[in-house]
Amino acid sequence: MTHPTPAIVPQSAVRRLPRLALWLFCAAYVLPGLIGREPWKGNEFNAFSYMLALAEGSSDWFNPNIWGQLPELDALLPYWLGAWAIQIAPSWMSAGLAVRLPFALLLALTLASTWHGVYYLALSPQAQPVPFAFGGEAKPKDYARTIADGAVLALIACLGLALLSHEASPILMQLSLVSFVFYGVAALPYHPRYSLTALTIGLLGLCLSGAPSFAVLMAVGSGLLCLLDRQSTSPKTARQHALWLLLVGLAVAALATTLEIWHWRLLPLHQDPQAWRNLVRLLVWFTWPAWPLAIWTLWHWRRQWASTHWSRHLVLPMWFMLLTVSTALLTPSSSRTLLLALPAFATLAAFALPTLRRSVAALIDWFTLLFFTGSALIIWIIWIAMQTGWPAKPAANVARLAPGFEPTFEWIPFLIALAATFVWGWLVSWRSARNRHALWKSLVLPAGGAALSWLLLLTLWLPLLDFAFSYKPWVQQIQTVMNKQDPNRSSSVCLLSYGLSTSQMMAFHYHGGFDVKKAEMTTTSQERSCPWLVVDNDLRPEVNQVVKLSEWTRVRSIYRPADRKENVTLYHRRQP
Repeated sequence: MTHPTPAIVPQSAVRRLPRLALWLFCAAYVLPGLIGREPWKGNEFNAFSYMLALAEGSSDWFNPNIWGQLPELDALLPYWLGAWAIQIAPSWMSAGLAVRLPFALLLALTLASTWHGVYYLALSPQAQPVPFAFGGEAKPKDYARTIADGAVLALIACLGLALLSHEASPILMQLSLVSFVFYGVAALPYHPRYSLTALTIGLLGLCLSGAPSFAVLMAVGSGLLCLLDRQSTSPKTARQHALWLLLVGLAVAALATTLEIWHWRLLPLHQDPQAWRNLVRLLVWFTWPAWPLAIWTLWHWRRQWASTHWSRHLVLPMWFMLLTVSTALLTPSSSRTLLLALPAFATLAAFALPTLRRSVAALIDWFTLLFFTGSALIIWIIWIAMQTGWPAKPAANVARLAPGFEPTFEWIPFLIALAATFVWGWLVSWRSARNRHALWKSLVLPAGGAALSWLLLLTLWLPLLDFAFSYKPWVQQIQTVMNKQDPNRSSSVCLLSYGLSTSQMMAFHYHGGFDVKKAEMTTTSQERSCPWLVVDNDLRPEVNQVVKLSEWTRVRSIYRPADRKENVTLYHRRQP
């Protein structure tokens, strides 16, 4: 028995979101932070280190490593993409900016793939609203377009998307490829050739991006869903699609075996209740505000997805969501893996819009208004405190957390932030007006607020964030100490390191132009050619086992300005 759809939608409720407005939403989310900053420490600089090594020819393309250190993920394609971007970039463009450009396009691809995937899911007969007795119900394409607009807004609104999606790292490429595969499965009944091509590219790309096991599971599960789908295509076509997905899954397994990137990183389920509470908290804030709407969808559409009759617009995002959340529970990097579930959460959130009650929509609006208006106000107050010293307490907190930071006023970021704030005020006024709006109206404020907060942070606070999260101020501080110790030193000089991480060593190479060598990997003649030695303070007692400290003069210990845990001691070779 086919249950009637819970969506009751008139044609007047499916007015399309103006394309210019949607593009501005996406641009306001994708572009901030693209220009004017260095690669940030953590995931981004770790990945950037291997990209730079490949571009400079100091690493093997099929076995990326730096000073013998392998990357955390066996992800070849993201490192290749970054290295190619560095190599083809013009001389005036920094390597950090060159790397971010293609990854910004990957974020745009994620948004576009999610829109098109949800559009084709909403076109399915099971997703369409109830037909009216005398006509006037929403037209299929208009309805599908409105739901797709809502899905993109829901994805932008997710809090967990903000930072990780703006870092040039393998996880962003995985996100774009997962959304590309999602589009391929969703559009399979409508455009088989394009969809199978997208599936093949997406699954093979996932294999080369550090997720071969995930790609195989996705291929097998999607093929099974094609076999069970008896309403969208004929049984013969469904079997052909399932067979193709199975063959792609086998190709992924063969490619991973050939390149020796078939490694399992799964952990056993946590036994500690506190660990489970932390995971639940992560899931709650990371997928907010999509998860409450996704639960609303699963409840109000329960007769569709729990029925033996296929409801692909619900079961498909449920499969992607369950696969990624389950993987996140079993991996050490839960937040990065959970990022891959956001397109599925946004899809389920979008299908809550046709059934959303006015009181629930009003609650979402009020909460969003208070949360993001408060966030914007805090960002502005702290920026004013940085510029003027008033209010005194925020200014003192900035000085304490980022010692040595000197704020500067820049007109262009200020005007962009001011314009974005006025647009937010207009958006709130428009949403609170008593007029008829489309289904996506309930997600305009969440998406607008998320875009506003990110834009304000990456315009008003960009110098502070760059100072706090990049290695450049630290390297410049150490260079200043070197110049005082040896005013005639060469700008490009050998630097021995002991106990430093791969990212820290590459930071000295990228920001300072040093020829960095690991002390434990150098010969005696190579060691004597290096006039400087940098040692991690935690390993200072062990450095005697590698070098003769009697040949070195201790200069001083130097902390990274925004993180006193990163503390090194600088030595200068004694003159004979």
